Amino acid sequence: MNYIQFSGSYHIGQLQAELAGVLKEEWPLHFNTRDYNGDWRSISLRSVSGESNDIYAHPDGEYKDTPVLRLMPYVKEILDSWECEKESVRLLSLAPGSVIKPHKDPGCGYADGLFRIHIPIITNPFVFFTIDGTQLHLKAGECWYMDFSTTHSIVNNGDTARVHLIIDGIRNSWTDQLFAAHGYDLSAKKMDAGVKAQMIAELERMDTDTARNLIASLKAEK
Repeated sequence: MNYIQFSGSYHIGQLQAELAGVLKEEWPLHFNTRDYNGDWRSISLRSVSGESNDIYAHPDGEYKDTPVLRLMPYVKEILDSWECEKESVRLLSLAPGSVIKPHKDPGCGYADGLFRIHIPIITNPFVFFTIDGTQLHLKAGECWYMDFSTTHSIVNNGDTARVHLIIDGIRNSWTDQLFAAHGYDLSAKKMDAGVKAQMIAELERMDTDTARNLIASLKAEK
């Protein structure tokens, strides 16, 4: 399964009200300039440095809340409702007429132990995701998982910016139950041994009860 639209939705008015204040902050251009045309910007709610303008991924880092997250109490409630460890949490803005080219993000699929959630805050009818050949339109307030280890692209053909809340989470038994309840086949794909070892090492550095429980379940898998 390459994508899931989770049941339920979040309060659009609250999300947009909190975003209005954050739009006054500095949003750096996305660092991966090869993968897009136009204007694609990001600001961090969780980063390794704890700085809002640190939008880089650090596989071996320990992520911390940034000052921007303190401006968004409703978003903090959303994050806390996901009972899993979170790595990077960002807001990403794609300007009108901008395109994120087809590409893959290796290791960013649920079967790899890491997953990415999109919650649109501002969008328009002419913003489309294409994931593994399937075109999707994500509406404001909805919550989606997409397997970005497969080929995907995004286009904003509208005349307003598209802003999404992006959450990178670490798989555990709670998320397994959630994904299974939405039709995800947990046995569909075995995790690569190298990816599993890397994930266990990262969880060991976190040294939390949730991380230890996930390590135990990973080691128990055959």
